[in-house]
Amino acid sequence: MQKNNRFFLSIVFATLFFLLGCGEKIEPGNVEPSNKGSIKAPVVSAKIISQPLFYESVGTVNAKVVSTISSKLMGSVRKIFVREGDHVNKGDQLAVIDDRQVLATLREAKAALEQARRAEAAASASAELASVTYARYQNLMKDESASPQEFDEVKSRYQQAQAELAVAKQRVKQAEAGLSSAVVSAKDAFILAPYDGSIREKMIDVGDLASPGKPLFTLQTTGNFIVDLVLPEQYIHSVDLNQEVTVVVSAVSNKTYTGNVQEIFPAADSKSRSFVVKVRIPADKSLRAGMFARVLIPIGNTDIILIPITAVIHSGQLTGIYIVDDTQIAKFRLIRTGRTFGDSIEVLSGLQEGDRYVTAPPPTLINGMKVEIDT
Repeated sequence: MQKNNRFFLSIVFATLFFLLGCGEKIEPGNVEPSNKGSIKAPVVSAKIISQPLFYESVGTVNAKVVSTISSKLMGSVRKIFVREGDHVNKGDQLAVIDDRQVLATLREAKAALEQARRAEAAASASAELASVTYARYQNLMKDESASPQEFDEVKSRYQQAQAELAVAKQRVKQAEAGLSSAVVSAKDAFILAPYDGSIREKMIDVGDLASPGKPLFTLQTTGNFIVDLVLPEQYIHSVDLNQEVTVVVSAVSNKTYTGNVQEIFPAADSKSRSFVVKVRIPADKSLRAGMFARVLIPIGNTDIILIPITAVIHSGQLTGIYIVDDTQIAKFRLIRTGRTFGDSIEVLSGLQEGDRYVTAPPPTLINGMKVEIDT
């Protein structure tokens, strides 16, 4: 029985100790000092500085130009020369569409043009003969050697020959236009790359039926990239065309690029109340379309206290710095830190402007030591 009572009391005391311990909060402040000798260390005074404030927008890396290549003809796909990821140059063949029908049309167009030209030659010969005859009868009429009826008949044949020649010439022009169209159609059977780039997507296979407007390939440029980002309406006035911004790509070891604002969509999305902004970044072989990017948009300035990261001491879950008072005694003070800016870190609480602190505490520095300022 006594053993059970002792066990019960142990549990009660342990619970009370746990509750009391959890109820304490560590507030920023100074740890009680104790005199431990002296040491040399660099000391500076805390200052409030104006630091640029940024809005971090997320975006996606995309190629500068992305094109969908479609067929202009209807026919089965006979050959495909590329696949996803292949680099192509302008004019390279990507695929071939069955060209038997367009070749037949081309042959018909050539035959029609040849026939029209023969008809034009015949009409031209008839018109020339009618012109000579008409001129001769004009002279005969002056000498009154021909009757008016004969002259009228010759004149009528002359006018008819001229009209037939005009019609023949028009038919030649129509046949030439038809041939030009057939030549273009024959060329359309060969799908060519419109510019240098890489195949982003292949949407056909050999034997598929191609038709006008049906997508066959997606081609993208290589080199310069564009970051597409969405900017909330409250920050849209913080960006301008050709403005330089910082772009960070996580997949490339958090590499930082200097971007340039190229486009700002004039209208916001009615649902998200945000604007689409396009930022151009320099060429980099490590970049790939679709990568995640962070874009830092400057939106003003803020006053903060920055200290070197080397000044911060981490002791378990506590973070602090060594403050140097008017008597040159080092006191460990708890602080709360914020954002990191290069080799410096923001102090949110625990440090005020004018407070002196050790910028690079030596390993042997402890609370209560006297600090000799090392310049």
